[in-house]
Amino acid sequence: MSATDMMRAVVTEGTGGPEVMRLGEAAIPEAGEGEVLIRIAATAVNRADTQQRKGNYPPPPGESEIMGLEAAGVIETVGTGVQGWSVGDRVMTLLGSGGYAAYATAPAGTLMPIPDGFSMTDAAAIPEVFLTAYLNIFREAGLKPSETLLMHGGASGVGTAAIQLAKALGPSTVIVTVGSEDKARACQALGADHAILYKQEDFAERVKALTDKRGADVILDHIGGGYFKQNTDCLAVYGRLVIIGLMGGAKAEINIGRLMVKRQRVIGSVLRARSVAEKTVLTEAFRREALGRFATGELKPVIHAVMPLEEIVEAHRMMEANANTGKIVLMVDDGLT
Repeated sequence: MSATDMMRAVVTEGTGGPEVMRLGEAAIPEAGEGEVLIRIAATAVNRADTQQRKGNYPPPPGESEIMGLEAAGVIETVGTGVQGWSVGDRVMTLLGSGGYAAYATAPAGTLMPIPDGFSMTDAAAIPEVFLTAYLNIFREAGLKPSETLLMHGGASGVGTAAIQLAKALGPSTVIVTVGSEDKARACQALGADHAILYKQEDFAERVKALTDKRGADVILDHIGGGYFKQNTDCLAVYGRLVIIGLMGGAKAEINIGRLMVKRQRVIGSVLRARSVAEKTVLTEAFRREALGRFATGELKPVIHAVMPLEEIVEAHRMMEANANTGKIVLMVDDGLT
């Protein structure tokens, strides 16, 4: 196989709405030193993909222009210097980009074995959201057992992962914000203690009421500027606010005095731009502390829909309409199991 061989892939014609995407062809990449080439069975849609499509979140230097931040499949070839992995191994992994295609390369250090009994679609729904939640809740914010987590967008992919991780590795009290009663019930079925309908009530006031005015110890937020004041208002003394998205804007007015008096910390965090070394350390920690819990049933991927790669336009529209509870998985090659 050479770099001139072609594969199915989602390509874009400029930037803009979902209609700029179509199924086309791209060159099959080659595994470099320390990398493997994966024949992809399934991938998944992430909010970052929609931002990349709009031109707001380009891939890191050296990464594929093809969208897609995770994949599940089978190792096709093994690059030089790779140990512990072989052709034919079933793997799931984070990607810097390139998942909306039949093949992608990945650093060996970011690979995880697919849990026994899990399908490729199950596996494709794990890497991005579970590693994002694990990274930010535990390694950035240091959530401790008995502390309270406020997770915005509880029914999102990251939200459904965060609920489960906080309960499995805590246990901690989990409060989520959601947009509907159906999503509230889904989050509570996963273990959330309280669900706040943010369209009907002030989430900051509700959090304070639920915590006897103490506030949340950790808040995981993808809204950014639009929620900053309310977040810091309901953040506990010594609380940690981790911002992982900017759906509500990139700017906010900061009450520095409140941060000082309450000894609060504000942490900005992204996963995609981190180095391979950082992602390898994160993956190794997740494998030690959490991966085995999928086999026991403590953790499970939450999948809203499985769609063929040909329906990529509709998949993006579904995500941007906030119609999903959990992940939107894309089936790339249904011949792989």
